[in-house]
Amino acid sequence: MQRITLRLPDQQIEMLQQMVEAGEFPTVSEAVRDAVRQLIEKRASRVLKESDQVSFKV
Repeated sequence: MQRITLRLPDQQIEMLQQMVEAGEFPTVSEAVRDAVRQLIEKRASRVLKESDQVSFKV
């Protein structure tokens, strides 16, 4: 697993911390990983499809 640095507004960090305190996630890092997984699931197929179309144009 690789590490990245991410800057977020204070309000977003506070909300993530509240989610951890409420038991939604074990850590803020896991909350962020979950959000990234959901984003990838939602948009990956579209991005891959578009990249296939680009490769056919070359």
